[in-house]
Amino acid sequence: MSKDTHESPVLEARGLVKRYGKVTALDHCDFDLRPGEILAVIGDNGAGKSTLIKALSGAIQPNAGEIFLEGQPVSFGSPNDARGEGIETVYQTLAMSPALSIADNMFMGRELRMPGIMGQFFRKLDRKRMEEFSRQKLSELGLMTIQNINQPVETLSGGQRQGVAVARAAAFGSRVVILDEPTAALGVKESRRVLDLIQEVRARGIPIILISHNMPHVFEVADRVHIHRLGKRLCVIDPKEHTMSDAVAYMTGAAVPEGVEEPA
Repeated sequence: MSKDTHESPVLEARGLVKRYGKVTALDHCDFDLRPGEILAVIGDNGAGKSTLIKALSGAIQPNAGEIFLEGQPVSFGSPNDARGEGIETVYQTLAMSPALSIADNMFMGRELRMPGIMGQFFRKLDRKRMEEFSRQKLSELGLMTIQNINQPVETLSGGQRQGVAVARAAAFGSRVVILDEPTAALGVKESRRVLDLIQEVRARGIPIILISHNMPHVFEVADRVHIHRLGKRLCVIDPKEHTMSDAVAYMTGAAVPEGVEEPA
């Protein structure tokens, strides 16, 4: 998918700084996510990419810098603030409750109440509406190999659990979906299904930030690749114009991209 380089970013950051004591995890970091794209974020261990994602998703608050959502400055005090603005994150740990059903996990923290007095005063859940919504969202993403929406999540395979987590993010992430290492613990077949799922979410117009160590997966699905090094964005490359070896060399410091000054 070709991208217009003049498109205004959906989500951007300028000059983000995050310090933990004497350690600087983000060092005046910039970031841009364009409409409708899959942007991969890669970097060596300790480069600061997890800190960047946490800042963009409200899990931490930067010491300095600005974040903009569709051109408007935003400040997230918590992940709930980011979710309220349509930014959903699927962490590597999935943050699901294994003993609860698929439908309960889809609505965890935002359960639907029955209309009228039963919901307002007795806090009764509208299970029928939650089940119908969950079934619809799983069907839209081709995940209805899961037959029973009420089965516990612990009965699902790793790939199916990841599928439910991605479907939950796509259902509520109206502006941005962030995926943290979505294929890390999966086999080849299940990884393929998750990659297809990522492309289906993007096809619905939702831009995706993909954090991954898996270079073949990155180069298969990403429109652009943000390379993070020493707490900041080193460069953004087009995977059609660079090789995986180029990307690894840039992120480890073995090579310097054209037009980028080598850090002192």
